[in-house]
Amino acid sequence: MPTDVVMPQMGESIVEGTITKWLKKAGDTVEKDEPLFEISTDKVDAEIPSPAAGVLIELKVAEGATVGVNTVVAVIGDAASLATADPSAEKLDPEGGRGPQRLGVPDERFLLVGVKGRVLVAGMEEGGFSPRIEPSELKRALAPEESFSASASKSDSEARRRSSPLVRRMAEDNNLDLAQIAGTGSEGRITKEDVLRHLGEHGPGGEAPTRPAASSLPGHLAPLTKMRAIIAQRMVESVQISPHVHTVYKVDMTRVVRIRQRDKAGFEQRHGVKLTYMPFIATAVVEALREFPIVNAAMEKGPDGSNNSIRYHEHINLGIAVALEWGLIVPVVREAEGLSFVGLARAIADLASRARTKKLMPEEVSGSTFTLTNSGIFGDEFSTPIINQPESAILGISGLKKEAVVLTDAEGNDTIAIRSMQHFCLGFDHRIIDGADACKFMVEFKRTLESWDREIG
Repeated sequence: MPTDVVMPQMGESIVEGTITKWLKKAGDTVEKDEPLFEISTDKVDAEIPSPAAGVLIELKVAEGATVGVNTVVAVIGDAASLATADPSAEKLDPEGGRGPQRLGVPDERFLLVGVKGRVLVAGMEEGGFSPRIEPSELKRALAPEESFSASASKSDSEARRRSSPLVRRMAEDNNLDLAQIAGTGSEGRITKEDVLRHLGEHGPGGEAPTRPAASSLPGHLAPLTKMRAIIAQRMVESVQISPHVHTVYKVDMTRVVRIRQRDKAGFEQRHGVKLTYMPFIATAVVEALREFPIVNAAMEKGPDGSNNSIRYHEHINLGIAVALEWGLIVPVVREAEGLSFVGLARAIADLASRARTKKLMPEEVSGSTFTLTNSGIFGDEFSTPIINQPESAILGISGLKKEAVVLTDAEGNDTIAIRSMQHFCLGFDHRIIDGADACKFMVEFKRTLESWDREIG
């Protein structure tokens, strides 16, 4: 029996979703749990897996369309059901052409159906068409293990089927042939780590093709994506709600840099996650928030309905802003105060990875009490971030750079040394956080990093 593919409900408050991209075409063979399409909702972008194995018979909803949850968006069946499907529905053959379709056959009682480079004859009937070949032959024609085209085309098609949109974009940007990359994921899927390992061993395949973004083409008018529209709305609301004040501190990260350089290989070997600077920064933030809980608080409506109360949160839920090609998302490390250094490192790496591959659930991108945003990966000196409502503060992380710094010893003697320095900017809501408290928070944060004395595991 055919299986209906429906728009999933990504959280209790979600009532609709937008199909941003189909990862399969009508006529394609799909495996159970293989990524089928991408959606965008008010809470999160996600990659939706196939609910069953079979052949994608019909796409009922076009890319860019917004439909309610539980709406049937596609149908999955077997090869025989593809041959008896509604010919008026749009279907795409596995090689990218539109089919089944009329190919100029003189006798209108017949259709030529293109399947993986092979032409099959099907006879017309009222309300549909039936194959003039045995269903078993059509099934073999649609099976992924059969080849009706050049082996190179087959390898490329299979490699694309066994990879995510992120992996394909990475391969395109680095001019790589996915068919030449061994996949270590489930059922041989090519993962981001596989691509990075290939790049590390062999380098890019040549000059990456230039591909200007559609929104930057001269004279082009591009509508906001759902995620971009939500970000725009939230940023305007935040500036209107909170009187923003920013304070910038320069932190000497030399000690942290040396510890990371010394321990990064062993850390990854022991814990299976790369040692970055983020868990150091997150640990220092948690320590400072414990000392100054007002920075982790939020303005909240009181019994009379007015915003005249302060909610002191029981837990520290760290939002970690992740820049995506299609926008910005803030997954949350919950109850960060109870995590070890290794726990923070693992949680941050996991959330960032799943954010980029659209694997987050709505509950994982809500409920933060304080946010970290790292624009330093792009090399900035410092930035003044906008508060992530309904929080009251956000920490901007800028680029880590070596500088000549004047150091003063205990006797008051000055020397000049090369140190690893980094700017950190705290944006805060001046309705509930005074400048003095913001500065005390930053002093504690700075002290933890500059005199790092904790075991990292």
